[in-house]
Amino acid sequence: MNRITAFSTLVLCMASASTYAAGPRTDEVVDRDVNQQERIEQGLQTGQLNTREAGQLERQEARIDRTEARDLKDGKLSPQEQARINRMQNRTSANIAAQKHDGQTGNPDSRSSQRMQADVARNVRQEQRIDQGIDNGTLTNREVGSLERGQAHVDRREAAAAIDGHVGPREQAGVQRTENHQSRRIHRRKAS
Repeated sequence: MNRITAFSTLVLCMASASTYAAGPRTDEVVDRDVNQQERIEQGLQTGQLNTREAGQLERQEARIDRTEARDLKDGKLSPQEQARINRMQNRTSANIAAQKHDGQTGNPDSRSSQRMQADVARNVRQEQRIDQGIDNGTLTNREVGSLERGQAHVDRREAAAAIDGHVGPREQAGVQRTENHQSRRIHRRKAS
């Protein structure tokens, strides 16, 4: 009976360790990335955010993703590094709320807004795929950091496309090429 209990405990510990292969801190950080991207997407869909505001928020998201990539380069996320990222995410979260309630509105049915909505929606899905890799143990912290560097690149392209308040078809095509490249990177990392 004692061996069975010890074996069961070992199996549970191993399962728990694989669930948090990239670490609980990393999982929390990426969960917030997903949440904030969803809030930007929702703001565009309801017209609470216009394209220019969404672009400014994507620039802030790019800074967060670059910081995550740098901090995860060594495979660890220290409490101090997580605190810095949390502060950055808190500022961006407050900015999302402020932009959504500042009286400026966007037209969610405009072609430009729909292009931005599609790009941000894809960003949400890519962050969710990274989060799933953390949850099922197929991604390490270093891999998450590398993928977040790619997410930062996507966010910068989105921000640049929306800087003038309009995302044209050519600008969206450039964003989509970057997103396609990032999608392939996520697939390769999770498969290896």
